[in-house]
Amino acid sequence: MPPRQWELGRSARRGRTLLGVTGLLALLVLAVALSLMVGSNPLSPRTVLDVLQGGGSSEARYVVRELRVPRTVAGVVVGVALGVSGALIQAFTRNPLADPGILGVNAGAAFAVTLGVAFLGVRDISSFVWLAFAGALVVTVGVYLIGSSGRGAADPIRLTLAGVALGAVFSGMTTGMTLSDPDAFEQMRSWNAGSLLGRGFDVLLPVSPFIVVAVLGAFVLAPGLNALSLGEDVARAQGANVAGLRIGVIVAVTVLAGAATALAGPIAFIGLMVPHVARWVFGVDQRVIVTVSVVLAPVVVLLSDVLGRVLIAPAEIPVGIVTAFVGAPVLIVLARRRKASTLS
Repeated sequence: MPPRQWELGRSARRGRTLLGVTGLLALLVLAVALSLMVGSNPLSPRTVLDVLQGGGSSEARYVVRELRVPRTVAGVVVGVALGVSGALIQAFTRNPLADPGILGVNAGAAFAVTLGVAFLGVRDISSFVWLAFAGALVVTVGVYLIGSSGRGAADPIRLTLAGVALGAVFSGMTTGMTLSDPDAFEQMRSWNAGSLLGRGFDVLLPVSPFIVVAVLGAFVLAPGLNALSLGEDVARAQGANVAGLRIGVIVAVTVLAGAATALAGPIAFIGLMVPHVARWVFGVDQRVIVTVSVVLAPVVVLLSDVLGRVLIAPAEIPVGIVTAFVGAPVLIVLARRRKASTLS
């Protein structure tokens, strides 16, 4: 292709990407507005706006400021973390249908919380956060050590097998311990279903800095992941530090998926579905996929949470259950595409 045509083509792709991201930002604003308005006590846009500006009735102020604003912020934070971690793990394993839980993050987090409930008497969600975060880190490090033992360095297939194996073991132990004392694990069952309810700023603020740093790290890693998608030999020839990329991705995925799981419990399909959609619509550039995932994943989480509030109102369905019902059909459609099994 002549340089002139190549440059025009690149400019056109940038324009489409910018337009798409702008549209997704508008959709995110709409999702945030719906999250603040919809619930067992529905509020009009005018009422929500009055409360945000310092007015409104005492009841409206309580509903918006104490309940829905923290819940909405939690949805955005969890969505960003899951979407970016999914984009990273799919690029790292060169598998567009991979999931952040592939490294045992969810299983490690749940097992650590189970131990805290069983042996430390932990009952508060704010305490779950640090236990889940620590469990995710420990198990992911264990997965990396197992995947890198023996001959040769760790590779995506060995890490995947190690993550699946350890995840199955820890999930089984978690289930067994939970069934042994249902009353003690009552609070954990709500967390384990994946929920944004009751996630106040006391839970959000401690882990948010970790997520911000990890997302910034994802943007730093993205160019190297573009080179890695062509193969390790090509990536090395282009000057990429493959070993550094591996470690960086594992750390970022652990922090992002671990923090998201700690905040809201295991929420399925977000980290799997969103990057795949981004790749399908916007192409294979990891910088674009990470950017789109930052915006699109919170939209999916917030709209799923809103849907869970209205399906069986005045009761609610946890967001983790809604994403499973929404994500499964979408994933089937995407998986049936001819190029679903590739990153090109």
